[in-house]
Amino acid sequence: MEFLSIPFVVCMAVTFVLYYACGTRRWQHAVLLLASMVFIGYYHLSYLVIASGITVFTFFMGKKIHATLNTPACGRWLWTGIVALVTFWLVARYWFPLFPLGISFYTFQALSYLIEIYWEEEPEKDFIDFTLYMMLFVKFLSGPIERACDLLPQLKAARPFDYTLVTRGLKLVAWGLFMKVVIADRISPSLDIVLDHVRAASGMQILVATLLYPIQLYADFAGYTCMALGFGRMLGFRLQPNFDRPFISRSTGELWRRWHQSLSFWVRDYIFTPLNASLRSYGRWGVYVSLLVTFVSIGIWHGAGWTFAFYGLFQGLVIIIETLLGKSRERFYGMFGSRVGGVLMMVRTYLLFAFSLLFFRVARLSDVFYAYAHLLDGMDSSIKELRLGMEDFYWIVFGIAVVILFVVEYANGKRNLIKVSEQLPLAGRWLLYFLIVFLILFYGSFGVENFIYIQF
Repeated sequence: MEFLSIPFVVCMAVTFVLYYACGTRRWQHAVLLLASMVFIGYYHLSYLVIASGITVFTFFMGKKIHATLNTPACGRWLWTGIVALVTFWLVARYWFPLFPLGISFYTFQALSYLIEIYWEEEPEKDFIDFTLYMMLFVKFLSGPIERACDLLPQLKAARPFDYTLVTRGLKLVAWGLFMKVVIADRISPSLDIVLDHVRAASGMQILVATLLYPIQLYADFAGYTCMALGFGRMLGFRLQPNFDRPFISRSTGELWRRWHQSLSFWVRDYIFTPLNASLRSYGRWGVYVSLLVTFVSIGIWHGAGWTFAFYGLFQGLVIIIETLLGKSRERFYGMFGSRVGGVLMMVRTYLLFAFSLLFFRVARLSDVFYAYAHLLDGMDSSIKELRLGMEDFYWIVFGIAVVILFVVEYANGKRNLIKVSEQLPLAGRWLLYFLIVFLILFYGSFGVENFIYIQF
């Protein structure tokens, strides 16, 4: 059941009405649990069975780890849980006939839960609350990857209807929908033509597609996240954000603190930090090895095959080089002045990220290297060729929408635009709402069914 589907709209509307129809905690949890089961099982019953099995396993494994704290058996139970979850994730991810949607996200939630208990956090006593933590439908498919300490406390009380929270949630949903259908889905068919068949494209077409793909990926995934956060807000929950204006980053390290934050912070806390601590005797080389292992893990998390491993390796090597250059890199860009130097650093970071994403997007490793070798071929390409099959009018729509995206993000970084909109006169607010709906309905591209990150 996709966010952009009639069945989901019906499911969300019915859930919303029933959820607030009775204000008791148990009633609300029963409604959410039923909605989550319908949402997950709608795709395939096996998805619900697998998610339920992992939930039950993690709940009781957490109790076993807690019961043996400060004994040698505790570590053995932890590693039993980790190995079982990771092994099943790998088998289900790469060898099941039907890929269980969302398994990467809720498996990482399960792993963090077990590790936190090993680090002496209290296990959850209420099985229904824990099941909702694992399977809450608004975040099930593509996260964010929630920590137990963030979401479980929110499940301990009934959520009263709050008009302000509901309207703020609707605004997040509308903004996410704008990013998805007006930006990501508008450019998607044109980029697919090139990136699915790089050997049939000219060098300039490959270059244009390479430079635009980060925008498509961002608008698609951040659009999904906005919608997930918005639906969660409508039900009274505050889910963790996944993005913080990543394209203003002045280094690749900063970019990863702003891009897919729930995954970035997860691997930082549960892979990089423990590994770096165990290699501290090796000094900076221990840090570099930890960085490479962490980013290759991020690549492998995204998919099987050498392309994803190289994607992670690329990111890790760039961060290591940035670390090695250190102050000399800052001095070089400082020669151009603080503002110009800052812009140049942002452009450099964006270009490196865009080139690395070829490993993420192109299916075969040989095709990625072919694309790199021919990026600057065909400098005399015609304008028609560079349109990538999209009409001029829709290129204008896409360009204006991207400008709107960056302007809104810049302004929102200065002041919370949702709160600002609440201070507008009634006529001004509704004019703004009408404008957003108008842009979505008249300029959105409806027909691309899935979000990109649903495959992970």
